[in-house]
Amino acid sequence: MINKLNSIVQKYDEVTKELSNPNVVSNIERFKELSKEHSDLTELHSNAKSYIQKHNQLIEYDEILNGDDLELKELVQDEIDGLKKEISEMEEMLKIMLIPKNPDDDKNTILEIRSGTGGEEAALFAGDLYRMYMRYAERQNWTIEILNLSDSETGGLKEAVVGITGKGAYGELKFESGVHRVQRVPATESSGRLHTSAATVAVLPEAVDVDIQINDTDIRIDTYRASGAGGQHVNKTESAIRITHIPSGLVVTCQDESSQHKNKDKALKVLRTRLYEVKQQEINSKRASERKSMVSTGDRSAKIRTYNFPQGRVTDHRINLTLYKLDEILDGDLTETIEALKMEERKSQLAEV
Repeated sequence: MINKLNSIVQKYDEVTKELSNPNVVSNIERFKELSKEHSDLTELHSNAKSYIQKHNQLIEYDEILNGDDLELKELVQDEIDGLKKEISEMEEMLKIMLIPKNPDDDKNTILEIRSGTGGEEAALFAGDLYRMYMRYAERQNWTIEILNLSDSETGGLKEAVVGITGKGAYGELKFESGVHRVQRVPATESSGRLHTSAATVAVLPEAVDVDIQINDTDIRIDTYRASGAGGQHVNKTESAIRITHIPSGLVVTCQDESSQHKNKDKALKVLRTRLYEVKQQEINSKRASERKSMVSTGDRSAKIRTYNFPQGRVTDHRINLTLYKLDEILDGDLTETIEALKMEERKSQLAEV
């Protein structure tokens, strides 16, 4: 480990030096790239220097204990156990910090919610999930952009596609991908019978032009009249956009804006993000199989979390976490759940390392 930490200290010093180079300062893209690298290394650099210092101090203590100075030996003996404990604790922390970071974690995200098994009750639950994530995004001071909304007849949601912009948005929300199940008595159920419904959530890292380039010859763009709620333009102008990516067969629609141009821009953003996800799946077959199982048609067998209204509990089945704070969670208080999932991921990565 000590060699790895020495190389990190050296890398940090090199980046710091390069940032003061006038040629770099005048190159905006290079300066931004180095600034991010410097920021990413700062905390690790500080802990690495502290660990190296303590490690060197332990070597000095060992040399004293092997020497002939009895007085010094006595002084060192009083401190060496505490120093070893500090070093051991720092090692565990540094192991986690040294786990390679997913480069997508810092990206903005596209959040997709779709009603699944359960008809109108599933659509109402999809609406609950939509509000939950919007409130969580507000708590994080993220910016929300509605890309596509499709309402159900009873006020729920058939589908919602939302762009979320903010530091680490994808890294925070990526564990939400999967099938969410609800158990409750619908308002229309006169006998008080408990119903089970489901909705699917997909969280995708937002792709930019650098990640995915879309050729004009690879897409077909159709326009049509928007349907449902949406203002005066609805059913009067062909502002809605449907983009078909011919090579992959992916289809994206957007009708949320009154402007055809704005709908096209939003649809292209979603298409680019979905194509990026396909590209990542091809690179990582394991991730592809995980996504296939997590994001399905809403079948209950692929559930990742259950929201039980009669008992006021939420259970995440991946980590066997149960919290009796249903109302708070649906109000956007997801921090405890997300932190537990992040910790479990780090443990898993650490075991692989």
